[in-house]
Amino acid sequence: MVGGGTVGAWTAVQLAERGAGRVVLLEAQTLGDGASSRAAGMVRAQGGTETAIRLGLRSQEFYIASGERYPLDCGFVAQGYLMPCFSDVEVRQAHDRIALQHSLGLTVEWLSSTDIDGRNTGLAPGITAGGSYAPGDGYINAPRNVLAYTAALTAHEVDVRERCAFTGLRVAKGRVVGVDTAAGPIDTNRVVLTGGPLLGEVGVTAGGRIPAGGTRHQVVVTEPLRGANIDELPMVFDVSEGIYWRPGEYGGVLWGMSNPDEQPGEATEFDWSYYQKALARIESLLPAVRGLGLRRTWAATIDYTNDHLPILGRLLTEDGAIDGTVVACAAGHGMMWGPAVAEAAADITLTGGCDWLDLTDLGLDRFDADGNSRLEPEPISLPFPEHA
Repeated sequence: MVGGGTVGAWTAVQLAERGAGRVVLLEAQTLGDGASSRAAGMVRAQGGTETAIRLGLRSQEFYIASGERYPLDCGFVAQGYLMPCFSDVEVRQAHDRIALQHSLGLTVEWLSSTDIDGRNTGLAPGITAGGSYAPGDGYINAPRNVLAYTAALTAHEVDVRERCAFTGLRVAKGRVVGVDTAAGPIDTNRVVLTGGPLLGEVGVTAGGRIPAGGTRHQVVVTEPLRGANIDELPMVFDVSEGIYWRPGEYGGVLWGMSNPDEQPGEATEFDWSYYQKALARIESLLPAVRGLGLRRTWAATIDYTNDHLPILGRLLTEDGAIDGTVVACAAGHGMMWGPAVAEAAADITLTGGCDWLDLTDLGLDRFDADGNSRLEPEPISLPFPEHA
């Protein structure tokens, strides 16, 4: 198992839980050191494709049951998620999504502009053209999730090797036979490759090419709201501008933003100029944040694929696919889809397939030589760069 973030760690746990034998997890730094400990923790099943909806629902089920399965639960809160529309086009798209979501078992409803204005949402009156609302969508606290999977790894006796870098695969006759690490070789005929925003580098180290990249994402937590209780308000995602918010600590608003014009690459410095642009937008939507100071700000490099869909399949090299390998990537939806992507990766590792998710188009063969996907992108996503 390569990578100690949300996808890698939960994959290792589920493999050990299902009797896979000795499971070794390699992490170049420490568990949760990357994006997994810096995520905003949004857990949404309101996707725009069947894949996104199924992964969101599966992950919510996992989080809800985590306290019964493992020593520590992931702290999931079903806050409810409102996705407002601001144009006739967005309204039509939302109704199409709701029809698909209903067909897959998601509890979701359409709220008119009048409905939204009549509820306690915090949104400025008259600003929306309606929106979709799913009461079961919610959030988790990212550091809590790291604690939960750390406890689960310990309980299931996974051999966790922190500060132990992955340095290569050993392959014979098209099948993996071992993993090289900074601390020496490990013989194995099965390996799962994760890495979040560094997955592309992991692919190169393994001898293949994985079109997944990294880009900056920014999050802030405000001072407590004045005259409103954020814990009584739904989470909101302004898809058109890539801005969302949820309850933060001590009564403040946690809100995040991604710059659609930013070039890909590692970036952990906070971009105050873009923050000011995004601030003007959220203040127009959520007037209660006007004039509030900030308790915390941070930026993290998060992963993405250019179609915003996960990667689940064998590693491809110039010599073909490598048997015994699974590449697992949540495509920038680590908290939202992470446990489900991990479950699918464990399924593939143990059985060669997955009976609850269609994997047909989720492998690396969907990308051309330039890294472009043949699939239509998942439409309900943060704005990420077009090329990895």
